Amino acid sequence: MNRRTFALLTAASAGAALSPATADSPAEQRNPKITRRSSRGTFALDANRVRFFCPAVREPFRILVAADTHLFVDDARGEPFRQYSGRMAKAYNQTQHFQTREPTHPNACFEATLAQARSSQVELLALVGDIFSFPSEAAIEWVQQRLQQAALPYVYVAGNHDWHYEGMPGSLDELRATWTRQRLAPLYQGDSPLQSVREVRGVRFVSLDNSHYEILPEQLEFYRAQVRTGQPLVLLVHIPLYAPGRSVGFGCGHPEWNAATDRNFELERRPRWPVAGHTAVTRTFHREVFATPNLLGVFAGHIHRASLDVVNGIPQIVTEANATGAYLDVEFLPA
Repeated sequence: MNRRTFALLTAASAGAALSPATADSPAEQRNPKITRRSSRGTFALDANRVRFFCPAVREPFRILVAADTHLFVDDARGEPFRQYSGRMAKAYNQTQHFQTREPTHPNACFEATLAQARSSQVELLALVGDIFSFPSEAAIEWVQQRLQQAALPYVYVAGNHDWHYEGMPGSLDELRATWTRQRLAPLYQGDSPLQSVREVRGVRFVSLDNSHYEILPEQLEFYRAQVRTGQPLVLLVHIPLYAPGRSVGFGCGHPEWNAATDRNFELERRPRWPVAGHTAVTRTFHREVFATPNLLGVFAGHIHRASLDVVNGIPQIVTEANATGAYLDVEFLPA
């Protein structure tokens, strides 16, 4: 843990206020139900345990957040796609447990995470992307079976590897749409793959697919509609949102995200990032998220490292990879 992260963790654990002393945001001006004092409280972070103390929460509840399991099990149905799945099929064959450092395996880690979620009696399991290393039918069916057996309420948002066959022709939008429709669709349980919302005890968990780093106009409008409810929100995305001082890996909204900074497009055999960088919609989304008065926090994965940033009083917490057994145990408590 570096000094910067330690300082942020210390502030959080001390109950740092989430409400900056600034003028009312446009959302507050439009909706009198939204107030900084009523929508936010404080938070604390200890290892992989997160606690939100919120005046709007009437009854305690907890959720579990997991990302980046990178399941790679495949069978004969995947044979025609080996030229596109070969690299990622070898990427996480064996891992080290994030706590014990003992050898482990992504399948075992996922099952242990489900067992933890059940024993903790979570009211939502948030799977925030890259549960798969590529859209293997065998791996997706395996996860469906385990989720059905666990009988847990869950929400799923895709990561960039979940739908990506490396080197397969097509734009990122086309490939995401194709493999979402043909393979991943059951995991959305009838919700839109691009955006959805689940309400748990008055808190709205907003899932947005930013798995190719951009936000679409309909996703921005969906987010705005959730803000207008005035209820406390939690945003679930795969790729973290840009925070000052972070690398381009925190790429959603990063001002330097463009073709010149794309170091991995050849390795991942995908289209290079645009020369012009992010769309105006993505930049607007980033700006509005960190100005949302009723947003309690953002949860993400993608970078395989635990991190915390606090932007305008809003915490963004990234979980370590579930391929190592990691997850976030998140409690919501009345302030």
